[in-house]
Amino acid sequence: MSTLIIAAHPDDEVLGCGGTAARLAREGDAVFLAILGEGVTSRYAQREQADAKAIAELHGRSQHVAKLLGAKDLFMFSLPDNRFDTLPMLEVVKLIEELVERLKPETVYTQHGGDLNVDHVVTFRATLTATRPVLGCPVKAVYAYEVASSSEWAFQQFSPTFQPSMFVDISQTLELKIRAMQTYESEARAFPHPRSPEALRAAAHRWGTVVGLPAAEAFHLIRKIR
Repeated sequence: MSTLIIAAHPDDEVLGCGGTAARLAREGDAVFLAILGEGVTSRYAQREQADAKAIAELHGRSQHVAKLLGAKDLFMFSLPDNRFDTLPMLEVVKLIEELVERLKPETVYTQHGGDLNVDHVVTFRATLTATRPVLGCPVKAVYAYEVASSSEWAFQQFSPTFQPSMFVDISQTLELKIRAMQTYESEARAFPHPRSPEALRAAAHRWGTVVGLPAAEAFHLIRKIR
């Protein structure tokens, strides 16, 4: 089995489905990670003012995270952080289409379309376009994941709201997910921030209780073909 996890920013892949990625890799699936945005430049008034060393450091941590989770490969792009909406949608779609054509994943995980973060919304829309179920498309299942400090901070004011219907047991990989998130030192936060270790554990335990598991990650099923 081949799985492609698409993220707008470095850390989204961990927050959304780090435990699932690690579990799939342990079970022998080929897990590929794709991070579309550089993840830094929105912190500056002008993108050109961004510290190139900070970007390189963050991307280096993404490589480390990919190895930690057991991913077969990591693909990194440099779309402008928190400015995906300034790009032609076709440009983002083409990036994803090329990955799908090259990797031929059967399952794709992507950002949730009702998130507060505009890059997540664009990534969701582009993924659905790039994986549309035309004849010959290898993708049989598409899932959307939540991202702490973005999905819940939309407060269900944007459509679609996050309504998970698929859950993955991450009891054995939850601590690995926490470790991976802590690798992103510039993105991790202290409690009670949603990206703190305590909050991430609490979220996993909460979703676990919904389906009778010690810990789980939750996903919104977009479509599945059997």
